[in-house]
Amino acid sequence: MSMQKATQIFGDMLYYPKTDYLTEFPSPESLKNLVVISTKPPKEYAHSNSVMDKGSNNNHMQNESELSSGEEEELWNVELPDSMAQLTTEENQNVSDEDTNICDFKPSQQNAPEYKHLIAIHGGKSKGSVKDRLKADSEVVKRLSLSEKKLKSASESHGKDIIRFTQKNILRVYPKGERIKSTNFRPHLGWMYGAQMVAFNMQGHGKSLWLMQGMFRANGGCGYLRKPEFLTRTNSHEDEFDPRRTLPVKQTLRVNVYLGVGWRSDFGATHFDLFSPPDFYTKVCLVGVPTDCVKKRTRVIKDNWLPVWDEEFEFPLTVPELALLRIEVKDKDKGKDDFAGQTCLPVSELRLGFRSVALHDRKGKKFKSVKLLMRFQLEIF
Repeated sequence: MSMQKATQIFGDMLYYPKTDYLTEFPSPESLKNLVVISTKPPKEYAHSNSVMDKGSNNNHMQNESELSSGEEEELWNVELPDSMAQLTTEENQNVSDEDTNICDFKPSQQNAPEYKHLIAIHGGKSKGSVKDRLKADSEVVKRLSLSEKKLKSASESHGKDIIRFTQKNILRVYPKGERIKSTNFRPHLGWMYGAQMVAFNMQGHGKSLWLMQGMFRANGGCGYLRKPEFLTRTNSHEDEFDPRRTLPVKQTLRVNVYLGVGWRSDFGATHFDLFSPPDFYTKVCLVGVPTDCVKKRTRVIKDNWLPVWDEEFEFPLTVPELALLRIEVKDKDKGKDDFAGQTCLPVSELRLGFRSVALHDRKGKKFKSVKLLMRFQLEIF
């Protein structure tokens, strides 16, 4: 899509800065009803600059080119299909937004600088190690993309550098290329270091996607959440947040699981077992920073469409702002247990007291009738 098409299609909705680079990102409020382009500057722009500064920048451009080809799969996150038969038809389609972006058109050297002016948030990478890329530039803000593998490795030695980077810049994390079955990683890997964009395989239904859906049920489900204060403060290095550190307990969450209803209405009589009612149990998990992660479960209630558990669980929380309560009901079998519903709720937005909690299917769609009667209590220290 050329510059002319972009301006023609989006018109006044297209946001672009008045200068080549932003020194501070605009607020979400100021970007309401606007379209923002975030991508790498076009190669033609880099080429036109190299023509203008041929004598002084020759070696610099060569190094950029070598780095780009060496990290192409890592930065663009080319997803491999499930079979070699699909590879031929999908090899040019199944890539991330780092590859299939509006740089695909071939602008002339004359209009490349004008097109570059439409890019509000510059993506890509800097030369050097991950630590070098995470150095926050006081003059220019940018977007950096890292695979889950790169982020996990960097967090072990440069965790505070990542948090400092995300206080001013945008960090995008995406699944590693080896996930050929479109599975996902645990999104807290990015969230607890302040990553604003955690890219997911939306067809990869499972626990990780349920966590993503649960987190964004907060704030009215609008799709945007404000970062916790401890990920944005820039006071002193001594007070910096470290998700790997064991912190004092701030709150204790008590969860009562009383009973469940609705399976007989939403599922067929033989969906779980051919000759007998299901044997339901409930898994209650707390997911957040490593020290807050806990898994618990009720006992199995055999041969009953209306199970009554009446059990209580207690979860100490050190970072409740990032904590999610994941609830899943299963039917106990000799082999693999059958899925019977799930939901995921932000602890920070739990309504205390007795609650009817609706369950969802694997894709996140709410069941018509399946619900749990639960109670939530919170003790703050």
